[in-house]
Amino acid sequence: MPTKRQQALARALRTFAPLIPYGEAQDILARAESGSLRELAPNAAVWLALTSHVRHRHTDYDRLLAEGYERDAARHFVVEDTERQLADWGCTRTVLDED
Repeated sequence: MPTKRQQALARALRTFAPLIPYGEAQDILARAESGSLRELAPNAAVWLALTSHVRHRHTDYDRLLAEGYERDAARHFVVEDTERQLADWGCTRTVLDED
Protein backbone atom coordinates (compact mmCIF):
# COMPACT_ATOMS: atom_id res chain seq x y z
CA MET A 1 0.00 0.00 0.00
CA PRO A 2 1.46 3.40 -0.97
CA THR A 3 2.28 5.89 1.77
CA LYS A 4 0.46 9.21 1.99
CA ARG A 5 3.52 10.91 0.52
CA GLN A 6 3.64 8.48 -2.40
CA GLN A 7 -0.05 9.12 -3.04
CA ALA A 8 0.53 12.88 -2.93
CA LEU A 9 3.46 12.59 -5.35
CA ALA A 10 1.37 10.52 -7.76
CA ARG A 11 -1.48 13.07 -7.60
CA ALA A 12 0.95 15.91 -8.26
CA LEU A 13 2.43 14.12 -11.26
CA ARG A 14 -1.03 13.41 -12.71
CA THR A 15 -1.82 17.10 -12.29
CA PHE A 16 1.38 18.29 -13.95
CA ALA A 17 1.62 15.68 -16.72
CA PRO A 18 -1.64 13.77 -17.14
CA LEU A 19 -0.54 12.09 -20.39
CA ILE A 20 2.85 10.83 -19.23
CA PRO A 21 3.62 7.18 -20.05
CA TYR A 22 3.55 4.82 -17.07
CA GLY A 23 7.24 3.84 -17.20
CA GLU A 24 8.40 7.43 -17.27
CA ALA A 25 6.00 8.32 -14.47
CA GLN A 26 7.53 5.60 -12.30
CA ASP A 27 11.04 6.94 -12.95
CA ILE A 28 9.95 10.46 -12.01
CA LEU A 29 8.16 9.34 -8.86
CA ALA A 30 11.25 7.39 -7.77
CA ARG A 31 13.40 10.48 -8.32
CA ALA A 32 10.91 12.64 -6.37
CA GLU A 33 11.28 10.26 -3.40
CA SER A 34 15.06 10.29 -3.37
CA GLY A 35 17.85 12.52 -2.15
CA SER A 36 17.08 16.08 -1.20
CA LEU A 37 13.77 16.02 -3.10
CA ARG A 38 12.18 13.90 -0.39
CA GLU A 39 12.50 16.91 1.95
CA LEU A 40 10.36 19.10 -0.33
CA ALA A 41 6.60 19.40 -0.58
CA PRO A 42 5.15 16.88 -3.05
CA ASN A 43 4.35 19.46 -5.76
CA ALA A 44 7.85 20.93 -5.63
CA ALA A 45 9.55 17.52 -5.57
CA VAL A 46 7.54 16.25 -8.53
CA TRP A 47 8.06 19.39 -10.60
CA LEU A 48 11.83 19.29 -10.09
CA ALA A 49 11.96 15.55 -10.79
CA LEU A 50 9.78 15.95 -13.89
CA THR A 51 11.79 18.77 -15.43
CA SER A 52 15.08 17.06 -14.62
CA HIS A 53 13.85 13.81 -16.17
CA VAL A 54 12.81 15.58 -19.36
CA ARG A 55 16.11 17.46 -19.63
CA HIS A 56 18.22 14.34 -19.18
CA ARG A 57 16.10 11.86 -21.18
CA HIS A 58 14.49 13.92 -23.93
CA THR A 59 16.96 16.67 -24.83
CA ASP A 60 20.62 17.19 -25.69
CA TYR A 61 21.29 18.58 -22.20
CA ASP A 62 23.82 15.93 -21.17
CA ARG A 63 25.66 16.21 -24.49
CA LEU A 64 25.92 19.97 -24.03
CA LEU A 65 27.29 19.55 -20.52
CA ALA A 66 29.82 17.02 -21.82
CA GLU A 67 30.89 19.53 -24.46
CA GLY A 68 31.71 22.03 -21.71
CA TYR A 69 28.61 24.21 -21.57
CA GLU A 70 27.72 25.51 -18.12
CA ARG A 71 24.49 24.23 -16.63
CA ASP A 72 22.49 27.43 -17.20
CA ALA A 73 23.67 27.73 -20.80
CA ALA A 74 22.81 24.09 -21.50
CA ARG A 75 19.35 24.60 -19.99
CA HIS A 76 18.85 27.66 -22.18
CA PHE A 77 19.62 25.68 -25.33
CA VAL A 78 17.23 22.82 -24.47
CA VAL A 79 14.31 24.87 -23.12
CA GLU A 80 12.25 24.52 -26.33
CA ASP A 81 12.69 20.73 -26.41
CA THR A 82 11.87 20.58 -22.71
CA GLU A 83 8.71 22.65 -23.19
CA ARG A 84 7.65 20.54 -26.18
CA GLN A 85 7.98 17.28 -24.23
CA LEU A 86 6.10 18.66 -21.24
CA ALA A 87 3.32 19.87 -23.55
CA ASP A 88 3.15 16.42 -25.19
CA TRP A 89 2.41 15.02 -21.73
CA GLY A 90 -0.39 17.54 -21.19
CA CYS A 91 1.58 19.84 -18.91
CA THR A 92 0.28 23.40 -18.77
CA ARG A 93 3.06 24.70 -16.52
CA THR A 94 6.32 25.62 -18.21
CA VAL A 95 9.95 25.77 -17.14
CA LEU A 96 9.83 29.41 -18.18
CA ASP A 97 7.43 29.95 -15.25
CA GLU A 98 10.41 29.33 -12.96
CA ASP A 99 12.18 32.54 -14.05
